[in-house]
Amino acid sequence: MSTEMRAEADPSGPTPTIVLIHGLWLTALSWEHWVKRYVDKGFDVIAKSWPGMDGDIGTLRADTSRIDDLGLIEVTEYYDDIVSGLDRPPIIMGHSFGGLITQLLLDRGLGSAGVAIDSSPIKGVLALPASTLKSGFPVLKNPANRHRSVSLTPDEFHYAFTNTLSDEESLEAYNRYAVPGPGRVIFQDALANFSHHSPAAVDVHNDERAPLLIIAGGVDHVYPPKVEKSDAKLQEKSRAITAYREFPGRSHFTLAQEGWEEVADFALDWALNPTGSDPE
Repeated sequence: MSTEMRAEADPSGPTPTIVLIHGLWLTALSWEHWVKRYVDKGFDVIAKSWPGMDGDIGTLRADTSRIDDLGLIEVTEYYDDIVSGLDRPPIIMGHSFGGLITQLLLDRGLGSAGVAIDSSPIKGVLALPASTLKSGFPVLKNPANRHRSVSLTPDEFHYAFTNTLSDEESLEAYNRYAVPGPGRVIFQDALANFSHHSPAAVDVHNDERAPLLIIAGGVDHVYPPKVEKSDAKLQEKSRAITAYREFPGRSHFTLAQEGWEEVADFALDWALNPTGSDPE
């Protein structure tokens, strides 16, 4: 199945368009349930894979040469072009590194609202839990991975993404969704606080950005609530609307984990009528 997904509702249906941005080790296919749900509600939805990651998943697993040096700047510019080419500012939703890219796009003045789900941290988030470091270790353990793509093993995927699933369920998810990920993006984010010109930097005093909702999963190993709350606290330095919501019992696989409908509906309802909330 193609990893580029675009589904359009009736042209007379409601606006704005919804742009969905996936994270590392996944493709746009990870949004398949959300695309259908939003289209069924009458929205035009765009879910495109990172540059070089479109097409057949099997092909990408066999040859990563197109993405081995892919970094945050290239991915962000790619989605900037998509969003800027629309007639009206869209709702932008991102998962994991897609959540970070969502925040970067909002900082550029794009979007009518943004939802960052299980988001990679922006520059300035200091404390990273042990589970976050363990999840990134398959890449960070070798500096050479800055310039090549890395695949997770089924066990690594189970720990990072599908810790609420059985071994059999996790392997099924792995076989359907998991792909190699460019190591450069993890190194760029992991070293953001040591880089003066980090591509993960956001102007947290940008009062003109669109409203932002940060969603955390209560049992997410990759970016636990501690990380998401720190992210939200930084973004609250802006006068723009910032909201935080935690869903107990949800892992980093929240896009397809049982009960994903609740998260998808909350994200859309909030984006259509943004209100602020305190991450505590």
